[in-house]
Amino acid sequence: MASFAISIFSLATVAPTCKNYRPFLSQTTYSFKSISIRASSTSLDYSTPSSVNEQKALKPTKTNYWEWKFKDNVIDVYYEEHEHESTGPQKNILMIPTISDVSTVEEWRGVAKDILERSGKLNLRATIVDWPGLGFSSRPKMDYDADVMENFVVDFINEISSSENDLLVFGGGHAATIVVRAAKKGLVKLKAIAAVAPTWAGPLPIVFGRDSSMQTRYGLLRGILRTPGAGWMMYNMLVSNEGAIQSQYKSHVYANPQNVTPAFVQSRYKLTTEKGSRYVPAAFLTGLLDPVNSRDEFLELFSGLEGKIPILVVSTEGSPKRSKAEMEALREARGVSKFVKVDGALLPHEEYPSMVAEELYKFLQENFEVNA
Repeated sequence: MASFAISIFSLATVAPTCKNYRPFLSQTTYSFKSISIRASSTSLDYSTPSSVNEQKALKPTKTNYWEWKFKDNVIDVYYEEHEHESTGPQKNILMIPTISDVSTVEEWRGVAKDILERSGKLNLRATIVDWPGLGFSSRPKMDYDADVMENFVVDFINEISSSENDLLVFGGGHAATIVVRAAKKGLVKLKAIAAVAPTWAGPLPIVFGRDSSMQTRYGLLRGILRTPGAGWMMYNMLVSNEGAIQSQYKSHVYANPQNVTPAFVQSRYKLTTEKGSRYVPAAFLTGLLDPVNSRDEFLELFSGLEGKIPILVVSTEGSPKRSKAEMEALREARGVSKFVKVDGALLPHEEYPSMVAEELYKFLQENFEVNA
């Protein structure tokens, strides 16, 4: 990672070897409002394994696109619903993927399937949504930053919620922190939040800091990545190749390198080849998607919700040192109702879905009298 950043910052136009790049670090009754949708023109391949165990495809009950109108842009945001056939009122859970170069709803499918199977008599429904500019969503050239992503989260939650305080949200990485930020501001009213391997600093800022000289260099790198010619060349070298993706997953995204199979790497590589796929990663890598600027601000987000809603934090045994330190800072933090640690690194909900689902379901039982 260090050799990558030094090469970029010293020469600006010289791309380092992809092996050095590490883009990741980073009882109420519910019902859905009608969502304005557009018929899908994309063929989604569900034959690709959605977990490292090469399990059978976890096909959602329903898939669709929601048209998110933001400023002068109309973005087709992909979402999918998972539920068992049943009657009666439902309890809704929204699952939001970690922000990364290869962010996708597939991260949460294993957890959704597991929780629904545990629900017994409880009628649970899970919705997983892609970020704008990532996954199966459209990827327009926009000035993505943390405020844009927060606006999206707020708009989507308000669109699907039938009333205030009726939705549970599970988020990974930056997604968790953005949701907590929106809730602290009072922009969304939630029943509970589960923050799984929460992060707040992008790959470069968490290593090299945020002083003015670094910000200048981050801006230069971001500008290059967004350009038509050089941007694609650099993006292909750093991100959009199977070697880089395999390396980052084995080094710090997953805890067990054996879980990174060729089929899995191929499925993630495919996500990076779509038109416009470099715009969000350019912002994430250089810190523009960071919801806060310091650990103190990170802790203040959670403390601001103390006594208002239950918050579960799921830390991991194998996270990178710096990211793990930020998670551990939440262990005794105000506003955190429960802190647990599981196996995994930065994507425990994808690598070990049953383990994470068990902790999430316990959280539901403890707070909402869920009886299997």
